[in-house]
Amino acid sequence: MTKLFKYLKQSWVAIFTILILLALQATTELSLPTYTSNIVNVGIQQSGIENATIKAIRESEMNKLTTFMNDSDKEKVLDNYKLVNKDNLSKEEFNNYKKEYPVIKKESLYVLSTKDKDTIDKLSDILSKPMLIVYNMENSSEDNKISDSMISKMTGQNNMSANMDKSQMAKFMDDNGDFDIFAYINAMPKEQKKEMLSQIDEQFVNLPDAMLGQGAIKFVKAEYKAMGVDIDSIQMNYIFVTGLKMIGITIISVICSITVGFIAARVAATLGKNLRAMTFKKVMNFSKKEISEFSTASLITRSTNDIQQIQQMMVMMLRMVFFAPFMAIGGIIKALSTNLSMSWIIGLGVVCVFGIVLVMFTVVMPRFKILQSLVDRLNLVTREILTGLGVIRAFSNEKFEEDRFDVANKDLTKVNMFVNRMMSCMMPAMMLIMNLISILIVWVGAKNIDLGNMQVGDMMAFIQYTMQIVMSFLMISMVSVMMPRAAVSANRIDEVLTTDISIKEVDKVEEFNDNKKGLVEFKNVSFQYPDADEKILHDISFTAKPGQTTAFIGSTGSGKSTLINLIPRFYDVTEGEIKVDGVNIKNASIHDLRERIGYVPQKGVLFSGTIDSNIKYGNKTASKEVVETASRVAQATEFIDSKPDRYETPIAQGGSNVSGGQKQRLSIARAIAKEPEIYIFDDSFSALDFKTDAKLRRALKEETGDATVLIVAQRISTILHAEQIVVLDQGKIVGIGNHKQLLKNCEVYKEIALSQLSKEELENE
Repeated sequence: MTKLFKYLKQSWVAIFTILILLALQATTELSLPTYTSNIVNVGIQQSGIENATIKAIRESEMNKLTTFMNDSDKEKVLDNYKLVNKDNLSKEEFNNYKKEYPVIKKESLYVLSTKDKDTIDKLSDILSKPMLIVYNMENSSEDNKISDSMISKMTGQNNMSANMDKSQMAKFMDDNGDFDIFAYINAMPKEQKKEMLSQIDEQFVNLPDAMLGQGAIKFVKAEYKAMGVDIDSIQMNYIFVTGLKMIGITIISVICSITVGFIAARVAATLGKNLRAMTFKKVMNFSKKEISEFSTASLITRSTNDIQQIQQMMVMMLRMVFFAPFMAIGGIIKALSTNLSMSWIIGLGVVCVFGIVLVMFTVVMPRFKILQSLVDRLNLVTREILTGLGVIRAFSNEKFEEDRFDVANKDLTKVNMFVNRMMSCMMPAMMLIMNLISILIVWVGAKNIDLGNMQVGDMMAFIQYTMQIVMSFLMISMVSVMMPRAAVSANRIDEVLTTDISIKEVDKVEEFNDNKKGLVEFKNVSFQYPDADEKILHDISFTAKPGQTTAFIGSTGSGKSTLINLIPRFYDVTEGEIKVDGVNIKNASIHDLRERIGYVPQKGVLFSGTIDSNIKYGNKTASKEVVETASRVAQATEFIDSKPDRYETPIAQGGSNVSGGQKQRLSIARAIAKEPEIYIFDDSFSALDFKTDAKLRRALKEETGDATVLIVAQRISTILHAEQIVVLDQGKIVGIGNHKQLLKNCEVYKEIALSQLSKEELENE
């Protein structure tokens, strides 16, 4: 798969944009559990009060709090709170404060004077313990009462009321006549007070932070109520604002997701387009050697199905594989910051996911490797059956071919069913793991909540983070299971793109010599097919001159078609050289060489379009007169004129709506319309009757003029009047000359001639 990354160079800006958007999407999605936790912890449990840093507090309560602070903490707190009352405020300021804190009419307030987040967090840490202590002292119920023994532990004195006389007790009485412990503590000697604070700190060492925070929040809520602040309004405002933030974050996440999907689809589509174009261009440069190595069916599968697999995989990779690491790493960091003690649950979940993936990978991977070859096989069988449908029906072999197709189809279906079943099992297994992990988190989290080590919202956030982490690994695992098939497809495409082409063009091509226009020379040419044991052609030498017809005849398998296929470089000679227009064809431009040749293959090939477009195939600018002349010479005018639309008559794919003879004549007309300097007819008159054959050859002789004509023929009648006949036998030239010369001098030619014509017919020719 990595081999194809080099083809993504032009999309690097889009991929970089995707990475940025995915990072932003991951950030937004990872922040949502925090807001959910805040709604539960702060919005519901704490009535919208975020921390112990109270926004305003009565002067009397602040004095109580500072009683339990050391000098540095007290200084820090008072530096960030401003004492306000009716005397130091303007009328407008006082009215504003009165609306928010009605108690200011009776008592001075300390108002928070900083907005720095770090400072607020430090103040919260300082205020939490004093607030918990003061709250407990002020709310001495049966369940929560500061006893005389507790005070004794705090002050270091036993039975204080018994140790003080009435005059001493009077100093520490409040307006209601109750003993004021806060006044007493403030009056303590400095060293004694320091010792007391130290003892208080020791009692808070083992108190969980969550419990400490909850106690401080109770004080803040009580103080707000005492000041006349609407707690319900604070709570609803916090929940509403947090909800709006979550909606905004979700919208950003959705926009990122949609944009990533759009860009990823474009990148993948562009990659698919480029791969198809490169594969097609490469195949167009293949010689018959490379085509036979891959097979036509395989090349079609590689150009379509394999590239489609890669394209789909690329979309998933850009959307999921790149996204998953952001979510996994971010989720782990967030989860660990929420509660470190439950981190082992995340590890357990990841191990379970990887366990399932490993099993899937081990079982499914081998199947993916053979899946594409089975697709090749099915395409091959289908192509053969559809191409040879007429022959199949003629021999009543429909049942046999149906069975053959059924075998290929069932083999592919069997593998596909196995892969799909395994993939179907994967999702339920993953969901089971996720649900079991959720239950485990709730079970462990409930114990932590009971012990005061965790809040309900934190547990909910931890579940969400864990699910995000597991889902990230699930995404990676799903892609990793699908990756093998895409990797197989990528390797198959890479095989095509990196195949060394046997027919190559030299860096510096030679120009054709116009003084030798149409001259074809074979000099000691030998040829051997790749991987063949023996040579097909041996030491072939002859010259085909312009204005003359050179014919090739011989028994089946003698090398006639192979010989003329060497001229347009469908294959390259093994030994010797071939010259066209005085230039070795290996040193000439392949395009320019083939532009000089009008080639008519053994089997007529037509393309979907019209009769006109097929005749103009080699010469797009051919005029109407040229097309009609070519049709007349090829003896195709009669059947063309019988069509209602004449030259605009549609031609089906492969020319399936015309007969073999009509197809051959249109192929000949196509070569004539090109007006080349060299004509090559590879047994192109075999489908014509003798009368049409004779008329065509006479018209062709008149039309070709100074062109060189090379004809491969099976019938002696086709080549009787050729200026030069080359007789081949087992890849060797056994005779060269005209008809009469060869009858006298070449036994092989004489045998072929006598097998087709009588002595009288041969003598009369």
